Amino acid sequence: MATQTADARPDLSSQDAIVVRFAGDSGDGMQLTGGQFTLSTALAGNDLSTFPDFPAEIRAPQGTLFGVSAFQINFGSRQISTAGDAPDVLVAMNPAALKTNVAALKPGGLIIADTGAFTKRNLDKAEYETNPLVDGSLAKWEVLAFDISERTIEAVKPFGLGNKDALRSKNMWTLGLALWMFDRSREPIHQWLRDKFAKKPEIADANIAALDAGHAYGETAELAGPLRQVSMPPVESAPGLYRTITGAEAVSLGLVAGGQLAELPLFFGGYPITPASAILHHLARLKEFDVTTFQAEDEIAAICAAIGASYAGSLGVTSSSGPGIALKGEAMGLAIMVELPLVIVNSQRGGPSTGLPTKTEQSDLYQAVYGRNGDAPMPVIAARSPADAFEVAIEACRIAVEYMTPVMLLTDGYIANAAEPWKVPDPANYAPFPAVFCDKPNDGDNFLPYKRDAKGARPWVKPGTPGLMHRVGGIEKHELTGNIDYSPANHQRMTELRAAKVSGVAVPPQDVALGDETGELAVVGWGSTYGPIHQAVGRWREKGRKVSHVHVRHIWPLPANLGELLAGFDHVLVPEMNTGQFKTVLRDQLLIDAQSLTKTSGQPFQIAELEAAIGAYFDGIEGNEGGEVPVNKQQLPSPLAENE
Repeated sequence: MATQTADARPDLSSQDAIVVRFAGDSGDGMQLTGGQFTLSTALAGNDLSTFPDFPAEIRAPQGTLFGVSAFQINFGSRQISTAGDAPDVLVAMNPAALKTNVAALKPGGLIIADTGAFTKRNLDKAEYETNPLVDGSLAKWEVLAFDISERTIEAVKPFGLGNKDALRSKNMWTLGLALWMFDRSREPIHQWLRDKFAKKPEIADANIAALDAGHAYGETAELAGPLRQVSMPPVESAPGLYRTITGAEAVSLGLVAGGQLAELPLFFGGYPITPASAILHHLARLKEFDVTTFQAEDEIAAICAAIGASYAGSLGVTSSSGPGIALKGEAMGLAIMVELPLVIVNSQRGGPSTGLPTKTEQSDLYQAVYGRNGDAPMPVIAARSPADAFEVAIEACRIAVEYMTPVMLLTDGYIANAAEPWKVPDPANYAPFPAVFCDKPNDGDNFLPYKRDAKGARPWVKPGTPGLMHRVGGIEKHELTGNIDYSPANHQRMTELRAAKVSGVAVPPQDVALGDETGELAVVGWGSTYGPIHQAVGRWREKGRKVSHVHVRHIWPLPANLGELLAGFDHVLVPEMNTGQFKTVLRDQLLIDAQSLTKTSGQPFQIAELEAAIGAYFDGIEGNEGGEVPVNKQQLPSPLAENE
């Protein structure tokens, strides 16, 4: 075992939150390791937030820098709203994992490394000229380096596995060490392994042996300094049933709940695409709740099938990411023209084109709000966290059914893959919004398929209803009869009616997530920026600054009071993971002189980045004698420059 000792390591036992990052080759099982550590952490009663970060390649060359997969978890005895900034502990399974992640580690943080993977070949692949574990380059961190590979092989030897198969349990050995280090129970992981490998009990036994060996190493090594056991007390939380949930799971459950509240069967038409595929996977396991899933041959077929399901009387849902949403564009216009309920989930990722398939971004906002041919408005709402995605999915279903319109629900790669504790809600707390089908003429003895109710919604008719035959389709229809009508006055009227219906969607008043309703600065966010904005604003408020956090769920239409609310602040700053798209919407709709703070690195904002940027924003305002706000906040000195 080799160790290097930093000058000063933070005392983890005195912290109320700890950030751990597991990193290794994409075949080392880091996502599985992180997921099971998350399970044990949730069972211990800690609050938590996770950030899985993996390569886009299905299997990058082993040991290379671009094949590194990482999983970060922030857990503690207080409320956790982000996956954390700099890790306290980095578990590096090979040189490439160390090379790509060590810069993020806190000064004095702990590195746990597998010396068995630090071979000359792997060091060369990671572009190391010398072995960092022994050359002194890691001196500002504490290093615990030993041969995890050898210890894993030794632990599973009784089960007759060859070295190659034995090393597949290396992640379990590492997990066992982490469970000891943070005083976690092994039994839930034992049971999970038995269930997972029920048909191959020898594999389950080998993995359990590796897990127990890693745990025993922590118990018996009696190491001075680098390795210490840390107990994290549970967080205080309201009584109730809790579970960990990812954004993709929450969207899926929310869609099912929405279908139940609408008293409709749910039809999901999808096509595999990262990171949206998980929604199809989850819904396919929920058939007993009147859910039908259909994996189509392409994106266009998926949305057209969902539109057909809505036409037939189901709640149609489709899902994709940016490239697939682009392919669905014409069919979205069709759903707007025929005015049928449809929920479109966009799990945003880095773009354009194929872009960064496994990285996160918020750059599809223009596409969601403006990105269709013709004047084709639809409601757009955005989830702020994995747990919030459940509520937002129900809201999307409600709007779609009550207003007979497609609705776009925005999440992103971070929300879809990240996990956090979720208090399972009481179904009785949700008001049903049962769909109403027209079953008789609505104009004397005649049926007018585009005669609207008070909300602007046209009647929903199941095919084959006696006496209610009518036309639907993508060609412009008469405003009442539904007959094809190309006349200029009719198209003008129908365009206005469709826009008025969407503009009239009932949106709750905008509240302030943190702070006062007036002040010096409003930091306005949407989507997954909620956690880091909330924490950064909170830190500045503790310093006495009049800064508030406003987080917008309803992107289109905007809350009616949002303009008045933002007018109560001297300045408005909009952090978002794009080049300033929501800032444009605010300026367009509210004539608010909002300023952008942007990031398009494929990584979420860190709290420290936003805290520094808010500070730089105040410096820029106070350093300007004329009292004018600097035009481009991106040019202010900020740590963002390095990270972008």
